[in-house]
Amino acid sequence: METTQLSTTVTELRFALDTFYLLLSGVLVMWMAAGFSMLEAGLVRTKNTTEILTKNITLYAIACTLFLLVGYGIMYTNNTEGGWLPGLALGYGETASDATHAKAADFFFQVVFVATAMSIVSGAVAERMKLISFLVFAVVLTGFIYPVEGYWTWGGGFISEAGFVDFAGSGIVHMAGAAAALAGVLLLGPRYGKYFKDGSIQAIPGANMPLAALGTLILWMGWFGFNGGSQLRLSDTENALAIADVFVNTNAAAACGAISSLILTHRIWGKADLTMILNGALAGLVAITADPASPSPLLAALIGVGAGLLVVVSIITIDRLRVDDPVGAISVHGVAGLFGLLLVPLSNPEANLWTQLFGAFCIFAWVFITSLAVWWLLRKTIGIRVSAQAEYEGADVTECGVTAYPEFVSGKSNS
Repeated sequence: METTQLSTTVTELRFALDTFYLLLSGVLVMWMAAGFSMLEAGLVRTKNTTEILTKNITLYAIACTLFLLVGYGIMYTNNTEGGWLPGLALGYGETASDATHAKAADFFFQVVFVATAMSIVSGAVAERMKLISFLVFAVVLTGFIYPVEGYWTWGGGFISEAGFVDFAGSGIVHMAGAAAALAGVLLLGPRYGKYFKDGSIQAIPGANMPLAALGTLILWMGWFGFNGGSQLRLSDTENALAIADVFVNTNAAAACGAISSLILTHRIWGKADLTMILNGALAGLVAITADPASPSPLLAALIGVGAGLLVVVSIITIDRLRVDDPVGAISVHGVAGLFGLLLVPLSNPEANLWTQLFGAFCIFAWVFITSLAVWWLLRKTIGIRVSAQAEYEGADVTECGVTAYPEFVSGKSNS
């Protein structure tokens, strides 16, 4: 009798510890919303700061609501036999007590990933998109587009059945967000004054580098929940050791991504470009997210080096192609995300290059095509771009009616 009671107590303690770990990891990922907000606020001009913060707050609220109402039911349907078309469950709280609470923890952990994917779009379309159009798109992405590809992968659909490996979402979250962003940017067009007919490119620097650096460090911290939490369990030796490896590898990739970006930008321009260094760290984080558990720390560091170099080249190339991405989101999350997916077979024997390519292609094609269709419909109906005058005045005034730095802009003081 005592042995049975002890066994039950241990089981309950393990369940409680695993649940608490998953919830705490979700809180860390939720904190990444602050990181995206600060990063983007630092990389846009002062006249667009309030609007970019408004987008990040509201997209998080929309993601949480739509994923609760329909998204989670699409992504984690009972149809998990490698299917193409998901069903729609009625919710996450429809089973017995313990299972219901476990699903609630899983829902909370998953919903912050959805918000992360939408946050990627925010920075890429900054400074010239209508706020209402962005928010309508957020409803569709978080309630339908993301959950469908999430079902294909983490939900047990056909990509998962093919053997695709994406531990914490290099492709499922980051590349998907970049694909949606690219579709929007192509239809939206560049900011006025960015590109000229003679082929020259005008740099439009961000307004606040301290905020951009703070945002990157917040994201770096939150990533330990993003990757570490994806292990899902902590309560035994094997999982605890795996989480430690994930933390070490995640940190190594970010650090080496920042260093390699620093070295390359100094070689190109003879100066240390902070924005490239920040994006190098983020690219390392995105790349290692595909599989932070399998590589050795040295291999994780090399993955970070490769991602840091690649993101600099990608940002320069995309700019020369006259695709205006104010924060480098397409390169950081899309190019580095694909890079991470393709490197998984180097350390994970369960993955192979062709399956990784197949999964990446399916995710990108689905998100890009559906997003392009939604952006096009929005452009034909309510419009997606603010007027030239509104862009000149700034979205803070025209879209929000509140400036982020009223004393700085007006030259007045309240004192």
